[in-house]
Amino acid sequence: MVEMSVAGIALDAASRSPIVLLRDPSGRRQVPIWIDQAQAQNIMAGLTGQTPPRPLSHDLMVSLLELGGLSLERVVINTIEESTFRAVMRLSNAAGESSELDARPSDAIALALRTGSGIWMLEEVVADASIAVDAEADAEDQADFRRFLDGTSPAELIRNLGRARQDATLEPEAEPEAEAQAEAEGPAPGDGEPGPDPDGSPAPPDAAP
Repeated sequence: MVEMSVAGIALDAASRSPIVLLRDPSGRRQVPIWIDQAQAQNIMAGLTGQTPPRPLSHDLMVSLLELGGLSLERVVINTIEESTFRAVMRLSNAAGESSELDARPSDAIALALRTGSGIWMLEEVVADASIAVDAEADAEDQADFRRFLDGTSPAELIRNLGRARQDATLEPEAEPEAEAQAEAEGPAPGDGEPGPDPDGSPAPPDAAP
């Protein structure tokens, strides 16, 4: 397995959908996972260590784990099925007993950032889904995403998510991740839900992590 780090959040050039970028220890490969705007904000809050006035859902999850005497050992993104990443969270209790829970990668990543837990990915998943790192483009994409969030009110964010879900039920499946990689690699994996509200379908056309 490969321990990954969160390189940041980028914005898809075509659909304006957020992408979380996971980078390997060498810094030469990164895996893009298409997520939705709410998930991106939860991950960004974990990255920056922000403390909201009231707990976000993942802050609440961390508190519930602590109250239940559970700790998050690590999260493992272990497969891609039908263009969807799958993850498990490995938990341990006070007696040292371990258990695993299925989770969406976005939720698992948000919790791992808040608890300081490792984010791991099977080597074959990294090999199948990774792209070469372009640090300059990453910095531009992340700056673009921050500007997008700064200019989006909570009410507008909710409206955007509602429209994305409606569009996902009406539109045909999107084409593969990028025109240059379409024939060679097929659809880009998401985190488990359709279309721009991603979580599980191919990325929009000409996606640029």
